[in-house]
Amino acid sequence: MTAVAPALTIAVPRGALLGGTLDRLDSLGLDTAEVRSNDRKLLFADVGIVTMRPSDVATYVEAGAADVGITGKDVLTEQSEREVYELLDLGFGECRMILATVDGPDPSAEALRRLGVMRVATKYPKTAAAYFERTGRQAEIVEVKGSVELAPLTGLVEAIVDLTATGTTLRENDLVVREELFVSTARLIANPVAHKLKAPAIDAMLEGLRAP
Repeated sequence: MTAVAPALTIAVPRGALLGGTLDRLDSLGLDTAEVRSNDRKLLFADVGIVTMRPSDVATYVEAGAADVGITGKDVLTEQSEREVYELLDLGFGECRMILATVDGPDPSAEALRRLGVMRVATKYPKTAAAYFERTGRQAEIVEVKGSVELAPLTGLVEAIVDLTATGTTLRENDLVVREELFVSTARLIANPVAHKLKAPAIDAMLEGLRAP
């Protein structure tokens, strides 16, 4: 038995954060070999791991289906209504939430000047709306599910708010970053009830994750 399992159920994100998350769990003494080798299985009860989309982690942790979880700050910002405790910045999976437009004269600034409002496409409507409200600008938010980079190229919007790691996709589509909203990294979150009832196990996990 390790310091964290099977005492805790841990929500683990599939996708870009998976490798870094499993590396951190390995450092705690968990055996994540089966998680790494089986991308179809979702529940690994022997080690207390359940895998899911990053956007679902806070949902499971809030509901108590998982005691703790790891997901990106971008998810937590978009789902700020979730009642979870953010315990630790794990420092990996760094991306930037940015405002981008087509290259050349800034069409979003021109739209604001002429019309008093800009159109912005994003997968993060709450994050975008809060940002423009905070910066005192009017924006019509258009939520998209697919490739957000397409929206300004077709004239649907003047700008996008999106998450980028390297900026390669932006450059390949002749888009440029105009503003940076924040930097997103992986965060450890906990269910408030579990944080009290399973404090020794969660404290041990935190101590292990903070260790150099």
